[in-house]
Amino acid sequence: MEQAIVLYPAPGSGHIVSMVELAKLLLHHSHSVSITILLTTGFLDSPSLDSYIRRISQTCSSISFRRFPLLAIGPASSPRSLPATAFEFIRLNYANVASALEDISQTSDVRALVIDLFCTSAMNIGSSLGIPVYYFFTSGAAILSAFSYFPRIHEQTTKSFKDLSVDLHFPANPPLKAFHMVEPTLHRDDPAYWDFLNFCSHLPKSSGIIVNTFQELEPMAVKAIAEGTCFPDPKQAPHVYYIGPLIAESNDRTEEEGEGAELGKSRTCLSWLEKQPSRSVVYLCFGSLGSMSVAQLKEIAHGLERSEQRFLWVVKKPPIDERTKQTEDTTRDFDLDEILPNGFTERTRDRGMVVRSWAPQVEVLRRESVGGFVTHCGWNSVLEAVVAGVPMIAWPLYAEQHMNRNLLVEEMRLAIGLEHREEDGFVKGEELEKKVRELMESEGGREMRERSLKVKIFAESAKGISGSSTQALNSLVETWNTDH
Repeated sequence: MEQAIVLYPAPGSGHIVSMVELAKLLLHHSHSVSITILLTTGFLDSPSLDSYIRRISQTCSSISFRRFPLLAIGPASSPRSLPATAFEFIRLNYANVASALEDISQTSDVRALVIDLFCTSAMNIGSSLGIPVYYFFTSGAAILSAFSYFPRIHEQTTKSFKDLSVDLHFPANPPLKAFHMVEPTLHRDDPAYWDFLNFCSHLPKSSGIIVNTFQELEPMAVKAIAEGTCFPDPKQAPHVYYIGPLIAESNDRTEEEGEGAELGKSRTCLSWLEKQPSRSVVYLCFGSLGSMSVAQLKEIAHGLERSEQRFLWVVKKPPIDERTKQTEDTTRDFDLDEILPNGFTERTRDRGMVVRSWAPQVEVLRRESVGGFVTHCGWNSVLEAVVAGVPMIAWPLYAEQHMNRNLLVEEMRLAIGLEHREEDGFVKGEELEKKVRELMESEGGREMRERSLKVKIFAESAKGISGSSTQALNSLVETWNTDH
C-alpha cells in the first residue's frame, strides 16, 4: 500500500492555500508519499477557489482533493455569530470526514491526519482509526502558547472579555487587553466561545503541532512551549515542529486576489517600484480582506500626503459594516475617486501610487525600493515582511492581529505601533504621518531596518540544508515513516 498523508483545512481560501503550501513542502521532502486534502462544500466557497483547486490539481499530481457533498447549515433558533456558524458547519461534516478517512485507508497506509485548529471535531475520528492526528497551526509560536494557555485564562473570570479592561497575561506574550482577544472568545454567551475553548483544550492531546514560524524569530515562545508552561500538564506537552517561514508565492494564490485586467493593472506597481530610490517607499496593505471605512481612508490619504514620503497603497472596497474592518465584496467594482479626498491622486502622483484591491505582495516587499510596510499584522503578511527584511508599522484590525502587533512592537522590535481610538480602532491622519516619518527618517527607523535585515538572514538560514526548520521537518517526516 502506498503511504498517504491526509490534510483537513477549515473552509475559506486562506486556510486552504496555507494547507496546500504545507502539502507542497511535505512532498518536497518526501517524494514517496501521496497527499489528499479534504474540502467542505457549502460555506465560504467561491469560483476563484474552484479555479485555484483545479490549477493545483493540474500542476501537482501528488496532491489530490476530495470534495465533500454539499452541506447546507440550517437557520439557528437564535442569532448566531459568523464564527459559531463556521464551527457548526465544520462539526456537521463529521460523517463526511469519517467516510473519507475510511475510504482512503482501504487503498493507502495513512500515516497522519493533519487538521486545522477549527477542525478539532475530526480528532477522535483519526484516533479511532489508529491514525496519528497533528495540528497545522498557521499563526506563530507565541499565539500557540497563548491559545494553549487559554483554558487557564477561562478559569480566572466568568465575565465576557469584551466587557473587561484588564490585561491578560499569557506565557511568552506581552500583556494583552482583554477586549483585544480573538473574536470567538469575546462573548461568553456565544457558542463560538465554548467551541474555541474546546479547540484549545485539545491542542496537547494531538500527536504533534506543526507551526508556521522558525525558532530564531520567537525564541521566548519556543522556550515556553518546550518547557510546557503554557499547557495544563507540562509533562503531557505535545511535540512541536517549527517548519516556517512558509509563504505562498504571488502566483500560487487564489485568483480572487488578482485576475484578468485587474492583475495587469496591479502588476504595473512593480515597474513603478523599480524606478524609485532604494528603501524610499512605504507600502500599505491590510491583507486579503482587511478594509477601512471611507472616513478612515480619507485620514490615511491626508497622513500620507503630509508625510511627504513615497508610497504604494492598496485600497479595498469599504466594508458594509464598518465594525468588521473586513470587506464583504472582492469584485473590485468601486471608484477610487469617490472615496479618496478630492485631488489627492493628482497632488501625489509624482511620489505615490494607489492600487485598487490587490497587489502581488510577496514581489512588492522584495523590491529594493520598499523601505517600510504598514500592515494589519496578519501572520502571513508578517512572515512575508520578515523574509523580505522590511520593517513594519503595526495597524491590527481583527483576529489575533492585536497579539501579533504586541509581539512585533514590544518583543521582536520589528515594528512601530500606531495609536488608535480604543472604542473603534480609528487612526488619525496626523498619527500615521508621524509614524511613517519615524520609520523612514529617524535613527530609530534606521536601526529597525538593520534589525529586520538581520532577521531576514535568520529566516534564510532556518530553511537551509542544516537549518532549524529543515531539521524540524525532517524529524516530522521521519516520525511518520517509523510510527507504524
